[in-house]
Amino acid sequence: MRSFLAALFLLSTLNAAFAAEVRLSVAASMTDAARQLVAAFEKRTKDVDVLANFAASGALARQIARGAPADIFISADPRWMHHLDDLGEMAPGKVRPLARNSLVFVGRKGLPVDILPDIVRLERIALGSPQSVPAGRYAVQSLKNAGLHQRVREKLVMAKDVRQALVYAERGAADGAFVYRTDARLAR
Repeated sequence: MRSFLAALFLLSTLNAAFAAEVRLSVAASMTDAARQLVAAFEKRTKDVDVLANFAASGALARQIARGAPADIFISADPRWMHHLDDLGEMAPGKVRPLARNSLVFVGRKGLPVDILPDIVRLERIALGSPQSVPAGRYAVQSLKNAGLHQRVREKLVMAKDVRQALVYAERGAADGAFVYRTDARLAR
């Protein structure tokens, strides 16, 4: 995480040298880390405004492809970074990983799920929409790899991003959710 923070701060500093405003497009799963960075950056750099846009990686990539301004794009999926790179929307040679995360399944206390096959007993399973949310795509792939996707397909509740999937599980709209480990730490 330290290298991620250092890299983002460096990128922000470089962009700040050329503008009074830095626009971030950040995957929803990176919200907390990005907000901490923005606060630290703004403390040190009074003359630069940081505008942050948080959403699913795919949604952000589509916004940028349609002309939305973004000085820094932090995606939860390298596929979207490469997509923008192919469109000429990324600075040459600037696509690189900054952080890693892992997919986990979270649910209410006492949820009878110890291993992945146990989820077939649940009624509703939240995940980010696989079309735009990398964690959702990873969850579907995990279910397919475990031979469970067909058995739970009708139980899947799609969320706009990982944070919303977590909220669905926390509020009982779903029995559990596939989220990133960093998001699971926020679970109540």
